[in-house]
Amino acid sequence: MKKYALALDLKDDENLIRQYEEYHQQVWPEILESITASGIQNMEIYRTGNRLFMTMEVTDDFSFEAKAAADEVNPKVQEWEKLMWDYQQALPNAKPGEKWILMDKIFSL
Repeated sequence: MKKYALALDLKDDENLIRQYEEYHQQVWPEILESITASGIQNMEIYRTGNRLFMTMEVTDDFSFEAKAAADEVNPKVQEWEKLMWDYQQALPNAKPGEKWILMDKIFSL
């Protein structure tokens, strides 16, 4: 099993952050299905201020490219992503159109 860590920022607005967290208390079933169908076995999102940190534990055959391709043709995922972008903002070092950025592991105990 592989593990990944990713980061993203929210817009720095208390009301928007609260709404974003409310959506994540009741994630749409189609979104949960798309996550698990891609090989993601565990996903957690943490927040400090407006910074988000996500961990994903995935099967050995998981592929970011395959997940992105499946998401692109899934209307419900596209609807969710468009809605979430109302609350999210790219990290300063993000490439155009890039949301969640894969983090480099720099320490392990």
